[in-house]
Amino acid sequence: MTEAEIAVFGGAHIDRRGRISGTTAPGSSNPGTWFEEAGGGGFNAARNLARLGHGVRMISTRGGDAAGEMVTAAAAAAGVIDSPLTFLDRQTPSYTAILENDGNLVIALADMELYRLFSPRQLQRRALRDVVATSRLVLTDANLPEETIAALVQSAAGNGRLVAGIAVSPAKVIRYRPCLPHLSFLFMNESEARALTGKDAAEAEAWPALLRSAGLNGGVVTRGGRAVVAFDGDSICVAVPPALPALADVTGAGDALASGFLSARLAGCNLAECLRHGIAAAGITLRSPLAASEEMSAANLEQALALVPTPQMLS
Repeated sequence: MTEAEIAVFGGAHIDRRGRISGTTAPGSSNPGTWFEEAGGGGFNAARNLARLGHGVRMISTRGGDAAGEMVTAAAAAAGVIDSPLTFLDRQTPSYTAILENDGNLVIALADMELYRLFSPRQLQRRALRDVVATSRLVLTDANLPEETIAALVQSAAGNGRLVAGIAVSPAKVIRYRPCLPHLSFLFMNESEARALTGKDAAEAEAWPALLRSAGLNGGVVTRGGRAVVAFDGDSICVAVPPALPALADVTGAGDALASGFLSARLAGCNLAECLRHGIAAAGITLRSPLAASEEMSAANLEQALALVPTPQMLS
């Protein structure tokens, strides 16, 4: 395998999104439009990081079908080094979401059974061991089985890598519990933070203490358009995202925030600057109908940074 600066493990599948045209009417037929693209938390982040100028390798399971070919083509278009574990007799996983007219999620269905075949034994392949050992950053999402995530995170941390996770959903974020102390950062929203800790926080500033008590050393908690909080072993900072005139689609915004944050971390930025970069990257994605915006680039991120206020340091 060709060396890459970043190794991403996890979801690389098909995203299907239906958007309701008018006011949502629960329990009845709603007129709307349908859209399909390659997606997945890990894959969205991988494409963003590649477009920001990093060498990125994506490792995921895939079926031998047309949906799998769509993912392969999307990886090539974004400049991601694609290294799938392909099961020719299986279907590529998919995520189907229904969005309100303003872009907010109504409900989603995830058909992710194929990821269960990405067992810890797969990580023992020589090629994958080399990928983990030589990458500066190892990023995973929570689509993989709990035992696989634990084995991957512990292996990467043992090699002294920067190790990060994307929560994906409240149901899946709990898969990180066995390896929380080995993560450098975990990216989540408030619902996922509540699922992970079993507790709630009225203010953004309260999340770091709750998450540290659960064993996490660093992370970011997003709260929609409200204040975002980031923390590591030494610091806590809070920033309010700039208001946007309209949301094209919220899908992928959290993955973009993780991408911008981690890209800045690899460049040696402090926690506050990493959070600014993350918010700026999320803003680029929120203005795009795509989960991984084709407008993501180092130049556009630099422009977007001008709109993001300096985070407030709390400690």
